[in-house]
Amino acid sequence: MFGTSGVRGRVGEEVTADLALDIGRALATDGAETVVLGRDARDSGRTLSRALSAGVTECGADVIDVGVQPTPTVARSVVREGADAGVVVTASHNPAPDNGIKLWAADGRAFGDEANARIAEIVREETFELAAWDALGEHRQLEGARSHHEQALRESVAIPADLSVVVDLGNGVARVTADALHAAGCDVETLNAQRDGRFPGRPSEPTAANCETACEVVDATGADLGVVHDGDADRLMAIDERGRFVAGDALLALFARREAETGDRVAVPVDTSLLVADALAEVGADVTYTPVGDAYVAAETTTPDVVFGGEPSGAWIWPTQIRCPDGPLAACTLAALVGAEGSLAAMVDDLPEYPIRRESVQTDAKSAIIERVADLATAEYDDVSTLDGIRVETDAGWFLVRASGTESLVRITAEARDERDAEELFETARELIERASETV
Repeated sequence: MFGTSGVRGRVGEEVTADLALDIGRALATDGAETVVLGRDARDSGRTLSRALSAGVTECGADVIDVGVQPTPTVARSVVREGADAGVVVTASHNPAPDNGIKLWAADGRAFGDEANARIAEIVREETFELAAWDALGEHRQLEGARSHHEQALRESVAIPADLSVVVDLGNGVARVTADALHAAGCDVETLNAQRDGRFPGRPSEPTAANCETACEVVDATGADLGVVHDGDADRLMAIDERGRFVAGDALLALFARREAETGDRVAVPVDTSLLVADALAEVGADVTYTPVGDAYVAAETTTPDVVFGGEPSGAWIWPTQIRCPDGPLAACTLAALVGAEGSLAAMVDDLPEYPIRRESVQTDAKSAIIERVADLATAEYDDVSTLDGIRVETDAGWFLVRASGTESLVRITAEARDERDAEELFETARELIERASETV
């Protein structure tokens, strides 16, 4: 039921009001007495949210509804309200026909595997503890969640007042970013600012291909910086002043180097570039690898010497603020970094370039293929990690084969310090998948 980012799928097929009702029931049955509820801009979220609230209250727990808000705004509200859990009805960067349900713990981080498994078992076994007629929970609206988020951003980050910033909201719910930057004195120009869960301006995922218009606007207007969000604003990607989309690994290296000092560690997933480890080595810090998924990164940030966590896909976690990926916080922090250093392009150009190849293979048998690839790789290579998928280290570099947590895909990543080595490692990984597919 739960992938690396909660429940996601096509509305009316994998994701239904019946499922939302049962997950709400399960949350209350599992012991949550107060649940904060929010959703992104998708129209289907209205129905799913109502069903989920009904399930929570039917089992005697109370719902605090913050309405249509960024995922990090909801997570922050869980902590501020002292709630036992939170729910965001969102499919994040997935396309408009999809929706999903992601659960949040009392400390503002995503549910881990164990907590998700408990909820899934209650739903599967239908062991709901329904309340008596006179003990049903209450549903109440909470105003001001976004303003609290904006205030926290301005209090935690020294946003420079003389920057010009293009903010591409992607028709999502990230208005808090534009508001915080504008209130700090920045010259803000927005793109795709009309909230619309159909995402008519561009696909929701903030990739280089999807953000070409934003890149052109940054270049044409002479802005100092461009920032782009996905549909629920848990992700943040960047565009430098030359109109170049900044690779996620490079942005992760810049954030990590800003936050870490000697002896610190930064939590990153197993598909992260060598670039990040090398950037941290310059300041006497190190990486610690996790499975792919912000819940795993967030869990690692509970270790005292882990000062930051991030994923190249655009999820950034500052554990002293909130253990939910906070795209608006990342946008404001990046603005502060550009204000201090003067040029995002210069910072990016100062980083070494390591050739890295990433590709996805469509398959309906991803689990079986991964098991077979693990057998093949373990038999043929000495340094193999199965923390998440199969990561093979060689003298030339590394490659990773792992199943997507949200889609019917097997993902390949290969990297080396030399272009030819990276290409050879990538072809080796793809060949392993092809050999595995022949026997599945």
